[in-house]
Amino acid sequence: MWRKTLAEKRDLIEMFRKMALLKMNDEKLRSTIKSGRLSMPYYSSRGQEVIPAAVSVCLRKEDYICTIYRGIHDSLAKGAPLKQVWAELAGRIDGTCKGKGGPMHITHPASGVMITTGIVGSTMPIANGLAWASQLSGDGRVTIAYFGDGASNIGAFHEALNLASLWKLPVVFVCSNNGYAEHTKYSSGTAIDRISKRAESYSMPGVTVDGNDPLLMHAAAREAIERAREGGGPTLIEAITFRFYGHVFGDDDSYMSPGERAAHMEKDPYPIYRNWLLANNHATENELAAIETGIAAELEEALQFALASPYPDAAEIYRDVFQHEVEAA
Repeated sequence: MWRKTLAEKRDLIEMFRKMALLKMNDEKLRSTIKSGRLSMPYYSSRGQEVIPAAVSVCLRKEDYICTIYRGIHDSLAKGAPLKQVWAELAGRIDGTCKGKGGPMHITHPASGVMITTGIVGSTMPIANGLAWASQLSGDGRVTIAYFGDGASNIGAFHEALNLASLWKLPVVFVCSNNGYAEHTKYSSGTAIDRISKRAESYSMPGVTVDGNDPLLMHAAAREAIERAREGGGPTLIEAITFRFYGHVFGDDDSYMSPGERAAHMEKDPYPIYRNWLLANNHATENELAAIETGIAAELEEALQFALASPYPDAAEIYRDVFQHEVEAA
């Protein structure tokens, strides 16, 4: 399954560490919601860990990402602080947005997580704005726009790709094609068999890659990011994957074909990649287990931090809204 790659060992291990964090964070969130300790809408990213893990190891700390409501894995892979993210999920004052954003609006500019948006398709024009600013300032940053397959049918997708190509912006469009736009099967809502083919209409490279293969995903991301950073313009990456727990946590998956989810879960990329690292002597069992144990401890600390953090004061609702208040502060 795994092909030769130019990825260095440090990237291979870092991809595993990020995948472990994203997988275990999702499991911790789902168990916490089930226990009643936290209540929130949650859009599970379980099964899609490879994509942001592979992309993020190719990015610099100062690079930007824009992601969507199913994007907590994108944010954590980029480096958003775990404790502050959990506090935000819990609606607490110590959260990344002071508890006012919640799970659909994680933002942390210090780590390059510029926005999480609930508006389908909106990451792409926002990413263009950030990339244009980088182009004008010459700061060398690359911006990633994450979105789902359904968003490729939104007008903003086409407008953003056209402008990014016209101006050769340092942006990479990463489509996580998990086969469903909310509850609508891909073939029922999209006329083209591969989203990457749409790149040709806008004179940019387009590639479809197995988004569950860390090596292939890493190679595609690195090439696109390097091209953008060197002034070559944008790339459209379509990463084929699958969401294990439906559109929103708690849905019954009745819109899926019988056995479809089970078949994909049997090909869970996390244990496959873990076993590959061991079989090819890139890591030992003790090394990988130590990574997992450390992450488990960090997650428990993040949960306790979130639960101990106070709720925002009622006056907080008026902050970060009007310019004169910013100036007064």
